[in-house]
Amino acid sequence: MAQNSSRAAGRHFLQIPGPTPVPDRILRAIDRPVIDHRGPEFSKMAKKALEGIKTIFKTTNPVIIFTATGTGAWEAALTNTLSPGDKVLMVETGQFATLWKKMAERLGLKPEFIPGDWRSGADPAAIEARLREDKAHEIKAVCVLHNETSTGCASDIAAIRKAIDAAGHPALYMVDTISSLASTDYRHDEWGVDVAVGGAQKGLMLPPGMSFNALSEKSIAASKTSKLPKSFFAWDDMLNMNKVGFFPYTPATLMLGGLVEGIEMLHEEGLDNVFARHDRLGEAVRRAVKHWGLEMLCRDPKYYSSTVTAIFLPEGHDADAFRALALETFNISYGASFGPFAGKYFRIGHLGDTNDATIIGALAATEMALSLAGVPHKKGGVQAAMDYFITAHSAPARAAAE
Repeated sequence: MAQNSSRAAGRHFLQIPGPTPVPDRILRAIDRPVIDHRGPEFSKMAKKALEGIKTIFKTTNPVIIFTATGTGAWEAALTNTLSPGDKVLMVETGQFATLWKKMAERLGLKPEFIPGDWRSGADPAAIEARLREDKAHEIKAVCVLHNETSTGCASDIAAIRKAIDAAGHPALYMVDTISSLASTDYRHDEWGVDVAVGGAQKGLMLPPGMSFNALSEKSIAASKTSKLPKSFFAWDDMLNMNKVGFFPYTPATLMLGGLVEGIEMLHEEGLDNVFARHDRLGEAVRRAVKHWGLEMLCRDPKYYSSTVTAIFLPEGHDADAFRALALETFNISYGASFGPFAGKYFRIGHLGDTNDATIIGALAATEMALSLAGVPHKKGGVQAAMDYFITAHSAPARAAAE
């Protein structure tokens, strides 16, 4: 029998920060016959999905579901609320903030970038200072990433809302939650966000191809006077059809069934437990990295992400070559590097339907790959992570006993 050298035994460790592995329950929910997207069975399912996703964004306002990746939801947020030539304030937190800025330029907007070094989250004070300078209120929107997937730096969305209010500025507040939604606490209504952009392929555990705009009354009002062209992404058609459980065009019917299942799974675990789990997994990864003696791209602990950690390799070691070695030898995939640090770091995703044991396995593969690649490091990072997990799980038991 001819040997098939392309097959790797066992499960693949997909440790990129999304898309994340799709759980069996969601796969089974998607694996069903296609139904009539104009029939009563679909309407019932769609209404359940549309109401359920509100609980994940923590909003009572509408959430629009697009058959598109997060990039489409970026575009929808801008085109539905703004007009040609509008000024938009953005923050250079990394690759995806940069791409959102480029999109704004292509759409005929005038984005202004608050410069950054890709090693921290957005600074509320810098945003407030710039808005205070804008006496004529020419800036029509402030756009920030809750979690910069390319760097492992998170931003304080509530603090930025306070900064906008302190400046007394009427700009719309737009937040990208693509790599934080359903993994890190996000409160759309409480934090006064006008448009949140989300994706289904990370914390919601679905395959790629579904994204969201969570709205506010202010953003809906803005959409009525927006002059940027939109058709597929137009909110008005979606809002009207969603009221009766339908869409203005053929939606991703099977994905909606998977979304309902994913939302149910998140609530079965409990959102606070989901957030605590991701906090725990992120801390374990960081402890391993620190023990190895490697440097993280995110410099300040107050910006640490609970969903992804970016790790520098020492000078003279190529991160892309390291990723290729790890994939070939241990069947593990890491996130790539970007921009000014391209080839210098790799990213470990620790989000979605994952747990302590999976992360330990990923860290073990990483430590072995570091050795094979000849990367200088102190052995025992996996043990440091395990010790942290043991402490994290025993602390509640001790507190209960006391």
